[in-house]
Amino acid sequence: MPWPPASTLLAPLAPWFEASRRDLPWRAGDLEAPHPDPYAVLVSELMLQQTQVATVIPYFKRWMDRFPTPQDLAEADEDTVHKAWEGLGYYRRARFLKAAANCIASEGWPGDLEGLAGLPGLGPYTAAAVGSIAFQWPAPALDGNAFRVLARLLLIEGDPKARAGDLRAWLAPALAAHGPSRLTQALMELGATVCAPAPACGSCPLVEGCGARLAGRTAEIPPVAKRPTPKASALWLVAMEAEGHMLLHAPAARGLLAGLWRWPALDAETIPAAGVASAASVASPAAPLVAWPGWTQIYTHRREAVSPLYLRLEARFEAAEGLCWVPAGDLSRLPLGKRDQRLRDLLATPGQALLEAPDSALLIQTLSMA
Repeated sequence: MPWPPASTLLAPLAPWFEASRRDLPWRAGDLEAPHPDPYAVLVSELMLQQTQVATVIPYFKRWMDRFPTPQDLAEADEDTVHKAWEGLGYYRRARFLKAAANCIASEGWPGDLEGLAGLPGLGPYTAAAVGSIAFQWPAPALDGNAFRVLARLLLIEGDPKARAGDLRAWLAPALAAHGPSRLTQALMELGATVCAPAPACGSCPLVEGCGARLAGRTAEIPPVAKRPTPKASALWLVAMEAEGHMLLHAPAARGLLAGLWRWPALDAETIPAAGVASAASVASPAAPLVAWPGWTQIYTHRREAVSPLYLRLEARFEAAEGLCWVPAGDLSRLPLGKRDQRLRDLLATPGQALLEAPDSALLIQTLSMA
């Protein structure tokens, strides 16, 4: 590797971080000692995966109030855990966090990086981040921000993740020299606040040694990854009520939405609109079908055109496999994804006039065992 020594090149980061670091609720004041609460570091790292700091902060505070120790989280039931995570997305992180807490509560914290990486949901990055920030182990943790900083600093062509092994080996001596917790967080902070996709080079403590800056190539390094075109679909999202109960999908054990309750979602192409829904309040027994203006729900790999409906029936029917009738009073405590939360909130508002809607009988037929 023809790169300058990391300890020298990254030396300006330490004083910059001391002066510029954000006050975050999971961040320790003393960066020389192990973190006083490794569990707080673990929670923050899982929450911060693919989620911005500003979004995470209130969730982190509520989570630590509700589950202040691994033991508290290990003893909580799945619905309570998912409800506390509700709205943060990527719910498998909550399941991994609970599973890791189970291990820690029963066996204690692992004593090395290999043990941390063996906890549920902790890949190489998260294990290294927890090891360096919580335990002061010189374990290089490279997230997207750190990869971007180092790609520009070292003028790395192509995807810097392809050089991950070399970068970790290069970075390790600097962690030992400047402090694992301090330097790990400083790299992340620099990428989040200064060396962003559109960099503010005038505020960067590493600008004098930055290869991309000296070459005038900060806009093209690292290259922007191409994302696949999201798959588009259209669906009816149906809240069906009968005898004081709501029809919902019970949480799945696996998959993207595991642990979450869901409204029935029916393909709008398979069940086309058959007419219009009358203007009516949800509370009106005279008009059982209510519709609202739809919206587009955007996920990483798909886009859903969502049309929300409410249908009130006089009596419950035998629901199709995977569906169950839940007391309406329990709805507020069940964990739902963002799309399904939105329909739950709409139930307290009047429906709209003259909206196309599917045939009620066809909806019931589709969702029943008949």
